[in-house]
Amino acid sequence: MVGEARRARMIGQEEAASLTDIPNIRQRGTRLGNWLTREQAKDLLTVPDRSTLKGKRDYVILSLLVGCALRRNELAELDVTTIQQREGRWVLADLEGKGRRIRTVAIPIWVKKGIDVWMTVAEIKDGRLLRSVSKSGKINRDTLSDWAVWSIVEQSSKQIGIEHFGAHDLRRTCAKLCRKNGGDLEQIKFLLGHSSIQTTERYLGSDQEIAVAVNDNLGL
Repeated sequence: MVGEARRARMIGQEEAASLTDIPNIRQRGTRLGNWLTREQAKDLLTVPDRSTLKGKRDYVILSLLVGCALRRNELAELDVTTIQQREGRWVLADLEGKGRRIRTVAIPIWVKKGIDVWMTVAEIKDGRLLRSVSKSGKINRDTLSDWAVWSIVEQSSKQIGIEHFGAHDLRRTCAKLCRKNGGDLEQIKFLLGHSSIQTTERYLGSDQEIAVAVNDNLGL
């Protein structure tokens, strides 16, 4: 709460420090993980060859991960019936995530367009949204594994020069970009399906500012 008040300039830096200065509390760092900048995310989405069936599917995979902050198993198991309209817009309705928590995720327009193209050319009307595609470019009716999702993300990220990057990093990228664009912390919590604001703060590394860091102006 104090951190939010400071960022909103409701209180000053010194006042925030005094409010959070509790003695004898052990401090431990938080692993921040990896994420992409907006430009890197745009570059990643251009990697799939969308003139091919596989490229159309891979674009949907990447766009749902970076645009809707899905976990890779949620994406692999995504059913067509989940795509519904609520309050005049398309959503992924009643997703069951970690800890069996239910959430509904809004689908950005550009993500929905990619889904529509994929469903049309792949002739998918029910069942799992994502399917495996053979080397000859034919749809296999079996489902796509979450490890296949991980592999697609890793291979695509390598093509834009980023190593050791996984599907969960795109979930974090979505959350980071939402926050940088002024997204409300509680709404990001709902998007991610976290149990508490504190979990979302730790996930975002909200207490540590990297873009404008305290050690940028050392005068050296």
